[in-house]
Amino acid sequence: MTDLKKIALDARELEHPKPLELSIKALRELDDENYFYMIHRKNPIPLLDLASEQDFQIFSKEDTEGNWHILICKNPSINLSELVVTALTE
Repeated sequence: MTDLKKIALDARELEHPKPLELSIKALRELDDENYFYMIHRKNPIPLLDLASEQDFQIFSKEDTEGNWHILICKNPSINLSELVVTALTE
């Protein structure tokens, strides 16, 4: 699992609709060897709905500072709840 490539986006300072546009672009790049990690100031429901409709795995969690950490991947064998710890420390 450590060989996975992270596609990262810090969307906290971006204005609508830029986070969604950049996220959709990142989702198109996903395969079994990578995952998308985004940090956002709110939970991006439209993105999560879109990813869910396309059968992506999704993990979304709010931290104590009110930032949302979103992980999305295609590979069903990846445990995103474990991967969030790695994503936060990289």
